[in-house]
Amino acid sequence: MGAADVVPGVSGGTIAFISGIYEELISSINGIRPSLLKILRTQGFQSVWKELNGGFLLSVLTGIGISVLSLAKGISWLLTHQPILLWSFFFGLVLASVFYVAKGISRWDLAAIVMGIVGAGLAYLVVSLPVSQTSATPAYLFLSGALAICAMILPGISGAFILVLLGSYKTVLDAVHQRDLQVILVVGAGAIVGLLSFARLLKWMFSKFKNATLALLTGFIIGSLPKIWPWKIVLESRVFDEREIPVRESMVAPWNYPEDPQWMAALGLVILGFWLIFILERLATQKNS
Repeated sequence: MGAADVVPGVSGGTIAFISGIYEELISSINGIRPSLLKILRTQGFQSVWKELNGGFLLSVLTGIGISVLSLAKGISWLLTHQPILLWSFFFGLVLASVFYVAKGISRWDLAAIVMGIVGAGLAYLVVSLPVSQTSATPAYLFLSGALAICAMILPGISGAFILVLLGSYKTVLDAVHQRDLQVILVVGAGAIVGLLSFARLLKWMFSKFKNATLALLTGFIIGSLPKIWPWKIVLESRVFDEREIPVRESMVAPWNYPEDPQWMAALGLVILGFWLIFILERLATQKNS
């Protein structure tokens, strides 16, 4: 999840889903509530830790942190110097996750079909939106944090890309590097509010309308595929933190790509990413059994 979230265009939520931890992650986040303070006073820390599913959350957060710290520079280098190969691997990964998530839909009724189309349309609209000008007002940064964290746990939509779209990406990066606590606290507060609120909505949707929710998430992943198509021509880009990030691109067929399309290596990485999903699925099945 950490490696995926580094890339503006790939969602950590997709990785959570294909590794079989998505619903447990949503339920665990949903368990963070004020009543834990009462449990802490009356029953102690051990009861809070169990109620919170603390071991699971700690493992996930530690994995994300280690991945971001260890892989961020390498992935940033690949984005700059080997974009076709990196996007090919992620394309295969996300393409296979469409089948993995859709497999959980027990029945493709009218509601599921409609939700799938809505999800695909919304995701495609999001990844096609023009980038707004940056705004550093506290209210806007709070909203940016809330929307980015919601996108981060949604399969198919990247939280980093949402910050780029909102024009807040550079502001947040600068705040982290310069240790601007005011900006960090405002964005962090928005992220906490957004995460806790959205987790409750997702848990309710899974409990009441699981089929339609899975169809919606499948649509989100399908709609995000154009963003990670390996062969793209950059029409407009912006520099954030000394790194150039495309904000408007056009997909082209490999044979129309103006530079070396790297056919064989790209195809091999698409296949590798595709099959990695089924390996992860098998590992998750063995763990659950």
